[in-house]
Amino acid sequence: MSTTSLIALGIGVILAIGLVATLGVLSLLSGTMEFFFGSPKIFILKSKHGKNGVAFGFRFNSEKESARFDQFKIRLFNPFGSPTQMSLYRDFDPQGSSFARDIDFGEEMKKLTSAKGFNDALVELSVYSSRDGIVHQQTLKAFKFLERSRNAKMSVDDFNEKYKVTKSKPLYTIPGKSFVSPPLPKSGKALKIATNPEFASEFAAAGGAAAAEEKPNFSVSKVWIEPGCIVCDACEAIFPEVFEVTEDTCLIRPGYPTDDGLKVEEAADACPVEVIKFDKA
Repeated sequence: MSTTSLIALGIGVILAIGLVATLGVLSLLSGTMEFFFGSPKIFILKSKHGKNGVAFGFRFNSEKESARFDQFKIRLFNPFGSPTQMSLYRDFDPQGSSFARDIDFGEEMKKLTSAKGFNDALVELSVYSSRDGIVHQQTLKAFKFLERSRNAKMSVDDFNEKYKVTKSKPLYTIPGKSFVSPPLPKSGKALKIATNPEFASEFAAAGGAAAAEEKPNFSVSKVWIEPGCIVCDACEAIFPEVFEVTEDTCLIRPGYPTDDGLKVEEAADACPVEVIKFDKA
């Protein structure tokens, strides 16, 4: 073999090794590339609820899309069967980053998957943000959806571990306001409430017959937050079913209760910057 042939062969081997190495690196980085440059994606996961459940993971770049997703829907399009259409959905706490859910739809899920003509139908999965009006959808053959659901290996916990999902702050209920607030960090002000010893004498002086009168409750038609929230957490501590305090503002929870106006008013009164507003029904 001539010297020229040996040189050409050597160059070819080097290029082949470089190509294999490059493909390997790209394969390892594919998940990262998809996250930063790809589209949001819905994953079908393994449900612990069996035939009654649907487990899914939703991965998206919250830096590129600052929506807060709070609803999952599964729709059946079955033009040649019966029923021709069917929808199931569930609301949940708003999620501002990648998340996973395992939803128990009960007997309704069995009805959907046992619909006449199911194998020839289409299934649409969608994740929706009611606050931002944004929806991401995935459509696939119904039999493919069922096949992926039954053969899925990854659980919700596996998804959260793989994508390092941070669990959202749990929604909890506080029967009544009973806390002492230190001075607020950004303003140095203290909350003027009866449980704060600094103002206890003022509330005691206002006692008597007038204080003993029970104020009638009322309903609200709308609650909103004006600009200027200092994220002091007072409103959420008083009425967490309505208010959710994030790192930089306060949000009104979707589907909040409207029949306890006194508690909304209490939260508004406790707001040191007076940005909580509401309309009576």
